[in-house]
Amino acid sequence: MIENIKQEAKVQMQKSLEALGINFNKIRTGRAHPSILDGIKVDYYGSDTPLSQVANISVLDARTLSISPWEKQLTPQIEKAIMKSDLGLNPSTTGDLIRLPMPMLTEETRKNYTKQAKSEAESAKISVRNARRDALGHLKDLLKDKEIGEDDERRGQDEIQKITDKFVADIDSALADKETDLLKI
Repeated sequence: MIENIKQEAKVQMQKSLEALGINFNKIRTGRAHPSILDGIKVDYYGSDTPLSQVANISVLDARTLSISPWEKQLTPQIEKAIMKSDLGLNPSTTGDLIRLPMPMLTEETRKNYTKQAKSEAESAKISVRNARRDALGHLKDLLKDKEIGEDDERRGQDEIQKITDKFVADIDSALADKETDLLKI
């Protein structure tokens, strides 16, 4: 029983860490990377479809993305979707190829992106703590129902705390990596 609770807590904490990685990919650094466009949806025959499902996204050079739509008539919708996004990117179109140059980051935007990264990391930590709280609640319920003893509950609490500490350290490490990446000129 305790092992199941620990495994469930680990799974929830791992999901929080993976979500943090996805959110960090959306925070733009100075380099071109296709994952920056992951959150963009394009109106495709009346339904919002992820950009990656209607076009090929590739990296031309360190600072430029290339988007080639699979259907030529989608080019204006893709441009519109990119301009509407909060990424601050301006696409330029030549025929049916859309080039997306990444502007240089100013010191101010780097600091804002760092604040955003810290906020995302804090949200991930809160999610990990919520998973710990749920697991500890399950342990208390088992103790109350007399399915486990106090020693087992205490041991379970200690093990869950160690798991929590490991995931919080992983989040801190990911944040430190992202900060150095953002502040690198």
